[in-house]
Amino acid sequence: MKKTALVVISIAALALAGCKDKPKGDAPAGAPQQGQVPGAAAPGADPHAGMKSQEIAAGVGKKATVGQTMNSGGYTYVEAVDDKGEKTWLALPETKVAKGDKIEYPEAPPMVNFTSKTLNRTFEKILFIPGIRIAK
Repeated sequence: MKKTALVVISIAALALAGCKDKPKGDAPAGAPQQGQVPGAAAPGADPHAGMKSQEIAAGVGKKATVGQTMNSGGYTYVEAVDDKGEKTWLALPETKVAKGDKIEYPEAPPMVNFTSKTLNRTFEKILFIPGIRIAK
């Protein structure tokens, strides 16, 4: 009886030892840690760091003319003016674009009262988009 109890206790102890969580340091470099979404930025990091501007396919978005443009903090801010004179601010990964360029851009939900710390400016309404298409 003592021998059986000793064997059961030994098996239980080994089972419990084997069920412990492994230390987080065992994960390969760059692998997401427990509870972290793959591809998500670390807390407090810029989620758009390293993003490149994407060219938008012709005919996919709204057409406009660039009224103003400025680069700051890795972004290009563009004031898009449509043919009715309506102005819309866009923010996209840094892109070469000039005042007067004809562009197309995708629709996106606007951010209201967005403050750019690098520009020290608040935009009443701005669209964050992946890129634009400059019409040739």
